[in-house]
This record gives sequence, C-alpha cells and structure tokens, in this order.
Amino acid sequence: MAISVIMPALEMAQETGKVLSWRKKEGDRVSKGEPLLEIETDKAVVEIESPGEGILAGVTAQAGAVIPVGQTIGWLVKPGETPPAAAAPAVTGRRQDSEHTQASASPQAGPATPSPAGGRVSPKARRLAREHGVDLARVRGSGSGGEILAEDILAAASSGSARASESAAPGAGGTISAGSAGSADSSVRATVATTATPNADLETPGLVGRLMAERTTQSWTTAPHFFVTREIDAGQLIAAREKFVSTFVSGSDGKTTDKPTHTDLLVALVARVLAVHPRMNASWTPAGIRLHSDVNVAVAMAVDDGVVAPVIHKANTATVAEISSQRRQLTERARTGKLQPADLAGATFTISNLGMYGVDAFTAIIVSPQAGILAVARIADRVVPVDGHPVIRPMLTLTLSTDHRVADGARAAAFLNDLATAISDPQKSLG
Repeated sequence: MAISVIMPALEMAQETGKVLSWRKKEGDRVSKGEPLLEIETDKAVVEIESPGEGILAGVTAQAGAVIPVGQTIGWLVKPGETPPAAAAPAVTGRRQDSEHTQASASPQAGPATPSPAGGRVSPKARRLAREHGVDLARVRGSGSGGEILAEDILAAASSGSARASESAAPGAGGTISAGSAGSADSSVRATVATTATPNADLETPGLVGRLMAERTTQSWTTAPHFFVTREIDAGQLIAAREKFVSTFVSGSDGKTTDKPTHTDLLVALVARVLAVHPRMNASWTPAGIRLHSDVNVAVAMAVDDGVVAPVIHKANTATVAEISSQRRQLTERARTGKLQPADLAGATFTISNLGMYGVDAFTAIIVSPQAGILAVARIADRVVPVDGHPVIRPMLTLTLSTDHRVADGARAAAFLNDLATAISDPQKSLG
C-alpha cells in the first residue's frame, strides 16, 4: 500500500511550509528514516525523514512550493505500484486550498470570504489586513483562483502599495478618521507610506524574518506585557562557571571541552526556579491557564534571517554538563539550518541573552503562548554599596517580561527574587 508524504505540522500555529529541496528524486528507493526532503518554516530549515520504505513517486511539490500543512506532496510505493492520483497538485510554488479544505475550516476561523476584487481571502490574510491597514481591494491574490494569502498581505504592508485610503492628513486641512483599517493609527501609517521616498531601497525578508515579524507583532498586541527588572551581583555565578570549567577536562592532553557558558548556568538555574513557580512555567489558552509538567527552556539564537529558539527539554533535571552539550549541538544545527522538529517544540519559557553584544539592559517580547521571557544583559563592573561602603562588583541586569493574563506582578517578582537568590549561590542551587 502506498505511503503518503505530507507537509508536516512542526509548530502549533503553522499553516504552510516551503519545500526547499528533495534529497531523493522520483524513482529512487528510500528507506524509513532516511533524509527525504528539506522544508522551511517560520523558525528554521528542517530536514524531514522518510515516513516509510518504498520508491519515491507522484511528487507534486517542487523546490520553492509553499504548501498547506497536511497536504500530500509525494508517495512511497512498492515496485510496479502506481501512486494514487493527487487531489491538489502544488507545482506553482503557491498555496492551493481544495474546496474540501475551505469547507472544513474551523468555525472560529470562519471560511475564506470573497474580496472586493472578486477573489477570496483567507481568514489569516483578512486578520493581517486589519492589523497592517491594508486595503484588500488593492491586493492581487497569488493563491489558487486568485485567493489572497497571508504572504500577499505582508508583502503589501512592507511595500506600502496597498495601504487603506484615509482622510487627508491634518496638515492638509483634513482630519484623521477611522477608515477601513479601523483606527487613526492606520491613517497615519497610510500617510507615511504615500510620502515615503519613491526610490527608497527595500530589503525583503525571507520566510523566517517575515513570520518572526508577524508573531512578535501578534504577541505584543495581544499579550498584556509587564516588566520586572533586577540587578544582581554575578560574582558567585562567575566563580561557579570557573569551577565547572575546571572539571570539564577530557583526554590525555588535558584540553577542556564543552566549557559551560554563563547562559548554560542560567538555563539550569532558571529551570530549577521555574519548577517551584508553576505560574511562570505556564501558557495562556482560550480555555484558561495551562500549567506544564515539564520545564523546557528555549534559548534565543540569532541566525541570518531572524531569531530561532531551540529548546532544552526537562532542563530542571539536566546537569550543567548536559545542558552545555545540548546547547552547543543546538547552536551548531541552528547555524547550519539543520534544526529538527523536536529541537523547536515544547518550550515553556525562553531566555534571550544579549550580554555578548555589550548590552546593559533590555526588554524582550514574550514568545506566545508562554508566560514569560527573561532578558539577560552583560556582566559589568559597577560601584555598589556593600555594608555601607562603595565597592566594585560584577553586576548583571535581568528583565523579566510576563503575560499578565497568566501571572501577576507579585508572582513575577517572587520568581525573579528566587532566581536572584539562586544566582547568588549557584553551587547550592545546582547541587
């Protein structure tokens, strides 16, 4: 029996995936678990393994195709077997939704609706149009039958070519009114777009960059952020790292391998404190607050086209050595675009460290639906009072961003206070 190869869902909010390349060509024999193709999501390039054994046949999505999650893009068949007819071939590089897909859309999302131009508009595209002040009547859809997709809205918003028409700007004698975009802010954006330099250079972000922009915008505009900042003496953290480094020796040459970083120690400490603060290791859902049994800490990492956040699973029970090894492997895979689906799944909290860039302090945007993200700045010598006398100490500024729907100020402050205590005595906290 033929085995279908589908566009996988690697993330909760993923709607489509882009085929980058096939590792095998039609007619090749493929073993189960063998690398079959590479796809690109909003977070990373992911290598997909073969779901079974057989001969690759009936490929309907070539390199560059953007395919809905769950759609069949190829088959694994036995010798002499013919692949089933594809219900919705996708060779144009654009999303093509079947009538069945549109009819079975969830009631909450609503069906795709006709646009003023006669095409159809996906629910996601319509939402993005409202958020970015884009006039749907001025957007040309690139989907099947002229359907307007989310990527069409993002492209129009970045170019400013389809901003919603508003009343004249105040300087021209008119008033700012809430037009089709639904807010005065959209009117301002429309005015700026029309007065921008016509020949200004535009940098078009890739899929990772575009969807990162979309998700951070969604988080910032839907999650009620608040921030708690704490300045901590990092002297004992530095001492603990030096002690761990001295024990990470392998080989007869005495060379140290896998030296732990301050980030590694912070992952371990944060995870252990999260284990006793369940509201900070939680997620907001429409049904209520979900408390997670595992503590999975994501570490934000910069890549060429944005930021990815691979996950160290069950970090509260992992040793510093195990965390250091995992983080290094994840960093290497992120740099080479080889992150696997499991590397990006299941995070319950995120750490973003910009200390290596000399940043003194910053605030970070929550990675929804997580309850919080910790912004870590550099360790720098500062003059602080100790027992009534000025002394120079290595100080570290931490800023906790929290979703107020999940945890209030008191809970966030208690978490940060316990984290400060753990950092002041890492040896005790890490055992």
